[in-house]
Amino acid sequence: MPDGTDNEQPLEVVLIGSLSDVAAQQWDACAGAANPTLSHGFLKLLEDSGAATRDSGWMARHLAIRSPLDASRLLACAPLYVKSHSYGEYVFDWGWADAYERAGGRYYPKLQSAVPFTPVPGARLLVRPDLSPGEPTGDQLRQALLSAMVRLTGEHGLSSLHLTFCTAEEWQLGGEMGLLKRRGMQYHWENRGYRCFDDFLAKLTSRKRKNLRKEREAVARSGVTLRHLVGGEIKARHWRDFYGFYLATVDKKWAHAYLTQEFFEGLSSALGDRVLLVLAEKDGEPVAGAFNLIGKKRLYGRNWGCLEEFRFLHFEACYYQAIDFAIEQGLEVVEAGAQGEHKIQRGYLPVDTYSLHWIADPALAQPVSRFLTQERASLDQDRQYLLEHSPYRDDSGKEGPARR
Repeated sequence: MPDGTDNEQPLEVVLIGSLSDVAAQQWDACAGAANPTLSHGFLKLLEDSGAATRDSGWMARHLAIRSPLDASRLLACAPLYVKSHSYGEYVFDWGWADAYERAGGRYYPKLQSAVPFTPVPGARLLVRPDLSPGEPTGDQLRQALLSAMVRLTGEHGLSSLHLTFCTAEEWQLGGEMGLLKRRGMQYHWENRGYRCFDDFLAKLTSRKRKNLRKEREAVARSGVTLRHLVGGEIKARHWRDFYGFYLATVDKKWAHAYLTQEFFEGLSSALGDRVLLVLAEKDGEPVAGAFNLIGKKRLYGRNWGCLEEFRFLHFEACYYQAIDFAIEQGLEVVEAGAQGEHKIQRGYLPVDTYSLHWIADPALAQPVSRFLTQERASLDQDRQYLLEHSPYRDDSGKEGPARR
């Protein structure tokens, strides 16, 4: 594995035990403004609220590289955690852990570069775009961060390193540096210049168009109304209500409540107008909600919760209201979170997601590599099948599956 850059002196990569130890302005200069989940405010809120801490199995070990010309200037950084479990990741390695431990190995702890509890694709090797002459290049910085992650995995006796939901470019770089490459699938909606929801419906086959209208009409007939609250419009009472929705839905699914009430209540101050809450009300009382983050070009659907069951309300609050908002704001894509083939029938199409893995023990790395080869072939078949059953009309306007 490369260790640093082509410079005479290798780059110094330092560990950061908390986002409180790095200036928000410096971190965000590397993270950029496009994806709010990578921002200092969002990641620090996960730590400060108790959601992502050592006690919850997410011990922060973020990486940073400072400029050799100005030590106060951060050139690159990476969110990084020592994990004692595999919860809250959405790229599943439970089978790997089970097989390794049955063979006498110790899979946990492991090293994870990710945004906790957030299956939003984005960069994991964060490099500021305004590098100066005399500073390392972006490629050198990314290689240095990735090399440091592998080195830390070995030095601390960890079983493995995982970069989940990374970019295609990082995925390619990691493969060239010897990491195992994995692909997954999500479902995203693409704004094709629509002026309103009916413009979007017009692109669907008649049967799917009719189904979507029926679902929206059923919600309206139920007496539920929905409204969009952004940033400062979301008050503490709204977040208290939403946390109740979140807990109720987690309980119904026998899942684990990763996020805390303090996390939700801190969102408006931490991210301001980058937060959208779709609030559903019946007879003036809140009954459900969907929490979203607003990026520069994308809307990221995150969490949903409800107290009462209303037919099709989940689809309305999470998918159709997100499309309405994206069209209104001129956003290009809605990312509706992990999994869910049912999203296909509602206009969300499959896209690839990427992750990288480095496993210290060849006795585990080799079978995982074989598994990933088989998994990619199966994923390609699934993707082709889903595209062939797309709800969109083809480019000629004829009824039938779209071709992309």
